[in-house]
Amino acid sequence: MRIIAGPCQHETLHQSIEIARECKRVCDEYGFDYYFKASFDKANRTNIKGKRGVGLETTLKDFRMIKEQVGCKTLTDVHNQNEVLKIAAYYNDIVDVLQIPAFLCRQTDLIQAACKTNKIVNIKKGQFLAPWDVEGILSKTEGAKEVWITERGTSFGYNTLVTDYTGLQYMLDHYAVPIVHDVTHSVQKPGGLGGSSGGNREYVPGLARASSALGITNFFLEVHADPDNAPSDGPNMVKLSDFEKIIKDIATIQGALASAKD
Repeated sequence: MRIIAGPCQHETLHQSIEIARECKRVCDEYGFDYYFKASFDKANRTNIKGKRGVGLETTLKDFRMIKEQVGCKTLTDVHNQNEVLKIAAYYNDIVDVLQIPAFLCRQTDLIQAACKTNKIVNIKKGQFLAPWDVEGILSKTEGAKEVWITERGTSFGYNTLVTDYTGLQYMLDHYAVPIVHDVTHSVQKPGGLGGSSGGNREYVPGLARASSALGITNFFLEVHADPDNAPSDGPNMVKLSDFEKIIKDIATIQGALASAKD
């Protein structure tokens, strides 16, 4: 059982340590393996004015401090082969999971480069893909240490995403890899605010409970102490103060399902 949680993009070392420390405390209490996540570059902003992040070198140097002070594993996105090679060469002991963003989930060279690093590779399923299209993505991952597939919502008209629970069930039934539900990007409204993306963070707890009842045991959540003032994805990020209640609900449902099987 895994929880991937952290801010959309890395902003400061102090902030990320605060988030990572609280998320790890909660995950330890409820029996989840915790991975801190943050992006060094948000390369797919809605427009040129969107804040992208503090860069690879600054972020990953801070990741080292986070790992040392909090004692957690780490995940970050990669957007091209050069980033993969740089992380493998200079930051190999700092990053535990390389994540392929949803918009890049069919990029063969990027996926294959990530799979050669002997790191876990988390591939976000594109909003434009059917659940059965994931088979083609997985065909590109030969030799990978481990692969995860993350559901992050499906396009439903303009500026809207929905969670298809039949699709989640299909992936659970058909793929022998961990399936993760990103319950924060699933409530995003891409480009919904005109110059940036909107979202409905109030729907996150319900999605998490529903997915847990379905049998999902791995979750991805973007978390921030003050999401309304975050540089990106604020409307769909969970407040750090609300994180424990969501994780507690997930754990309670999973415990009930386990008891029902006994």
